[in-house]
Amino acid sequence: MARKRILVVDDEKRQREILELILSEENYQVSTASSGEQAIRMVKQERFDLVLTDLKMSGMDGIQLLTQLTQFDSSIIVILMTAHGSIDSAKEAIKLGAYDYLEKPLDKDKLLEIVQRALEKLNILDTEIIGDSEEMSKVKKMILKVARSSETVLIRGESGAGKELIARAIHNNSPRINQMFSAVNCAAINENLLESELFGHERGSFTGAHADKKGLFEFADRGTLFLDEIGDLNISMQAKILRALQEREIMRVGGTRPIKVDVRVLAATNRELEAMVKENSFRSDLYYRLNVIPINIPSLRQRRSDIPVLVDYFLAKHGHSAFRPIKGLTSAAKKLVNDYSWPGNVRQLESAMKRAILLCEGEYIDEEDLPVEIRQGGEQSLGFTFKLPPEGISFEDLERSVIIQAMEQSEWNITRAAKLLGLTFRTLQYRLEKFEIQRPSKYKDMD
Repeated sequence: MARKRILVVDDEKRQREILELILSEENYQVSTASSGEQAIRMVKQERFDLVLTDLKMSGMDGIQLLTQLTQFDSSIIVILMTAHGSIDSAKEAIKLGAYDYLEKPLDKDKLLEIVQRALEKLNILDTEIIGDSEEMSKVKKMILKVARSSETVLIRGESGAGKELIARAIHNNSPRINQMFSAVNCAAINENLLESELFGHERGSFTGAHADKKGLFEFADRGTLFLDEIGDLNISMQAKILRALQEREIMRVGGTRPIKVDVRVLAATNRELEAMVKENSFRSDLYYRLNVIPINIPSLRQRRSDIPVLVDYFLAKHGHSAFRPIKGLTSAAKKLVNDYSWPGNVRQLESAMKRAILLCEGEYIDEEDLPVEIRQGGEQSLGFTFKLPPEGISFEDLERSVIIQAMEQSEWNITRAAKLLGLTFRTLQYRLEKFEIQRPSKYKDMD
């Protein structure tokens, strides 16, 4: 595992030297900056895992440095050093995104404890969330920063990118770790059943309600509730979620009294909620309530350097199911895997590796062991190459055209077309209605 990199920022030379010595003796790779301005320049040129900065400095102070660092990269872990008289400022810095603060005069053991706690959690995340790329490093650091609060987090990313994994990591690094983590896919449950699933119901409230039932909000009391694909909720359900977030109370279906709940909500989506707000298909007040802290998960094709690491991980994880030990991939298979666009992201890669392990008859996975779409694909797996014309194009016209192509290719089967586009059934159905795309008469009698 690579040595963690720390940047020490202090305008007192002696203090910088002492901190550099203490941290270097713990095998950290330490750099120093004599001012906030110098620190900003260094962070823009190099990658650091943690910044340890004094609060009171000439020129740019610690709060200003924190603000600029967060604007540049919201994932950066910042620990402040402050004199006793500035404790209130340090606590305010926590609200602005600092990880923690230390009181001066510094206690060596306390310093190492806080630094080690932050970086050890980062090490644990390295084993839970696989990937060494800069993009995933930022995500991991962001997890540690947001885990300490109870604010709502909106996790954004394509299907299969690992949104629930990120949500679980936030919960597991939070003060709520010993309480319930509940998850629900809002797109996978019938709208009529989803309200009961989330809020519970009272006996006799509808046909089949033979007993009182707690919902996920109640089960997750004092814990965390993960709402996946929240962009697929209808307006009515959005209003109920908003009320639960604002009032910290819910009402069971058929109930007459509100029930107080202490739940941290993490939400995820693969949809463009801003566009949905403009189209009035997603409530703006709920969007702003959810988007307090956004985390964007890069697609696998945006972090291609992680593909070999993930392949090794999945071979180790699933290799026990092989008839003989699998040592790796042949050069040809590696090239196909590295060049493929992976529209299904990490989930698709894991599925491909599990299949290849089962089919492999030698010590190395070869081309024929990989799924046909990978063997035929590479970068061409996107299905087409689009070149923007000089005069530009309407994005809505382009989206409408792609949807029609997918529908025609799947013989107007929405389920199959949704898979081709990497969308949920409900999302594609919404877009068909939005663009007023009608099924041709020859397909009217088909499912």
